[in-house]
Amino acid sequence: MRVTARCLWAAMAVLLGPAHAEPLPRDDRERACWLQSTRERTRVRLNQPTGVDFSNLRDGQNVRSPFQVDFAVRGMGVVPAGMKHPKAGHHHLLVDTPLPLNIGDSIPFNDGHRHYGKGQTGTTLNLPPGRHTLRLLFADHDHKPYFVYSPEITVNVLGPRPAEPVRIDAGCEAWYQEEISRPRPAGRRILATNLRDGEPVVSPFNLRLAADGVGVAPRGHGGADNGHFVIEVRSVGKPGQLIDLASGATQANLFLSPGGYELRLRLLDDTRAKDLAPPATLDITVVAQERF
Repeated sequence: MRVTARCLWAAMAVLLGPAHAEPLPRDDRERACWLQSTRERTRVRLNQPTGVDFSNLRDGQNVRSPFQVDFAVRGMGVVPAGMKHPKAGHHHLLVDTPLPLNIGDSIPFNDGHRHYGKGQTGTTLNLPPGRHTLRLLFADHDHKPYFVYSPEITVNVLGPRPAEPVRIDAGCEAWYQEEISRPRPAGRRILATNLRDGEPVVSPFNLRLAADGVGVAPRGHGGADNGHFVIEVRSVGKPGQLIDLASGATQANLFLSPGGYELRLRLLDDTRAKDLAPPATLDITVVAQERF
């Protein structure tokens, strides 16, 4: 009997169970530095229902090549190129390139217009030292832009990534910028890009999801390597919740009362019976609620 890689990953998810998300830093100074930006990373944007932006990068950030770039889209789903869907599309990254003058034309294929037509939620960039501009542009099945794009940001590439990571002794800002742009190892995984295991949050908060080594698609539009996210919310003494992002969405706003929660993150195929990557669990504590 022929065993496919997809079957192996599904079997691993069953045998090994969910893996815990990346934990908070153990070093007290690193942890304090990370937590300073929790509200910025998780703030909901109810006044901006549709948009794309960078999940991990900020304007003016210093990075070293190669560096991680995570994409975020609100109000729409992700679907591979070639699959027509009225409320979904795929990401394009404009590198040192302005927005196209004619939005009716398909986006060209070149180094300045990078396509992620397999339903990817991020990439690793390797750029030469110097100042570079980046912008995300969301487009349909035929690579024609929606009127959905991110603000242009500038990153300063300082040089190649050193063998040894930047230490907190270099200062909180330098350590944090390196931490959020550090490339992830190769392999299939699903993760929260803006939260770590054990992190305290204020509700409501935004949870951003990514899939490495596998793509995202609305249910009914996925192939062998594309699925949709499901978030299982569990808490002792409280009813469980199931947040089904069958639209191909890659983020959700969670409205939870104070207390501890386990978030189980899954990427399911169209049958909803198979995990396309091992599930991941994220323990968070809601410490307060914000009123709007």
